Amino acid sequence: MDGFGPCEICGGDNWRPVYQGPVRDGKFGNLTAPTTVAECDDCGVVRLAEASCHDDDFYAGPEYWASVTGGDGFSNSHEMMDDVGLHGLWADDIGGKTVAEIGTGGGGFLDQIKELEVAPKTVIAIEPADALRPDLEAKGFETFAYTSDAAESFAGAVDLACTFNVIEHVPDPSKFLADAAALLAPDGRLLLSTPNRDDTLMDLAPDYPQFFYRVAHRWYFDADALAACAAQAGLKISRVHYVQRYGLANALVWIRDGKPSAHDSLPGLRDARLDQTWQDNLVRRGVADRLYAVLERVPQ
Repeated sequence: MDGFGPCEICGGDNWRPVYQGPVRDGKFGNLTAPTTVAECDDCGVVRLAEASCHDDDFYAGPEYWASVTGGDGFSNSHEMMDDVGLHGLWADDIGGKTVAEIGTGGGGFLDQIKELEVAPKTVIAIEPADALRPDLEAKGFETFAYTSDAAESFAGAVDLACTFNVIEHVPDPSKFLADAAALLAPDGRLLLSTPNRDDTLMDLAPDYPQFFYRVAHRWYFDADALAACAAQAGLKISRVHYVQRYGLANALVWIRDGKPSAHDSLPGLRDARLDQTWQDNLVRRGVADRLYAVLERVPQ
């Protein structure tokens, strides 16, 4: 298909368009010119046309964070899902162990684990944004720009590696996972999150796809596509979990108005029990907005 070469994950060249039109560029309402999103019929991953994607240098400077925060600089807005990742999925004790985060942002997740009653022995921060690394170093983290840099000192030594909402950005997801796998101790594990391609609003709200697809995200995974990508890196998924971050009112405003919900847009539906029922239903069916997975090495 024009604009799509061999799949970086499986090498296949059988692409099928799943969306054609503008996609989000930063905040809601900022849209690109029409582009194409296509699915690889061989491994099932979905990809944005490369001509509409950012290159790696974009993430090393402040432009990415400014596009996400509306010009407010660097952000720890991902801390909510990081907390879910630590306390909701990772049951093992990490006290006295070596923990790495790939794509730390401002370091909110690492700040949390550093304050645990039984803290890790070594904390590794891997972050490409040049402006963030000095602060990470000042906090006492072992700090690197890229996973391959960290491997020079920590190959085979990491008990828990975490990466939250990063894999969708990178040029080559299989290499990204292979580099992470190289850090893992023999019984180490990788905790990963990414937007869930099976998000229920993709089917319910006609205007949602142009918001869900965005120039900062090359890749869009469901659990099967992530498993195929992991296999290419010598990893397997041992557990999948879904997290729904937004309540029922947000979904109804999307359906009615074609935009995200303001905090008080439907005050009559601000009910914690109603939201919990909605969120539990989406999680159970695997159509919540966030996909988490625990990965481990395939035995040799």
